[in-house]
Amino acid sequence: MRLDPAGRPFIGGALLLALVSGIALGWVPAVLFVALSGFFAFFFRDPERSPPADSHGGHAVLAPADGRVLVAGPTEPRAAPPGAWQQISIFLSPLDVHVNRVPAAGRVTQVSYRPGRFLPAYHRDAAAANERSEIWIDHDGQLIVARQIVGLLARRVVCRLRPGAMVRAGDRYGVMKFGSRMDIFVPLTAEIRVRPGDTLRAGETIIAVLH
Repeated sequence: MRLDPAGRPFIGGALLLALVSGIALGWVPAVLFVALSGFFAFFFRDPERSPPADSHGGHAVLAPADGRVLVAGPTEPRAAPPGAWQQISIFLSPLDVHVNRVPAAGRVTQVSYRPGRFLPAYHRDAAAANERSEIWIDHDGQLIVARQIVGLLARRVVCRLRPGAMVRAGDRYGVMKFGSRMDIFVPLTAEIRVRPGDTLRAGETIIAVLH
């Protein structure tokens, strides 16, 4: 199983502590640290994903994260970037895969980071108040915005894209650490294909179609 590079310090640190505690204190604490390294390996797992064969002529918007849909439709108050949008919000539990994938093919026009609070990711004010990273993608003249949002446990987002990059739907582009939220904003003309409560798989589930 492939692991995201952001997990290496956590896994390696836990194994080092297991070795040191095993020598100094015995096998019981060593086993606990080995188990902790196993949790980190599980959390930072990065399974292969295959975009659907029917991508609606390349205009499908794919889920950028695993998790459960919180919002699908009109934007939440104060949550959306400037302009007219529809919103899809995904909550990631600590058990979900936290590697993020590009929702739509195109050119990255903006990448931004904004410090903020650490409200629970499902809180209605989290989208506007929490620390977050945001990418804008130009897909044949239509803009899609994907926003990584930290939560109560997730204290850092990793975004590996830069403005000007050409991306494909389903490409890996970052990771969120220890439970968080992803918001996607699509044009009003897009057809949303999910609803609150749906479970999504990053890079595979079609969440909207651009028209």
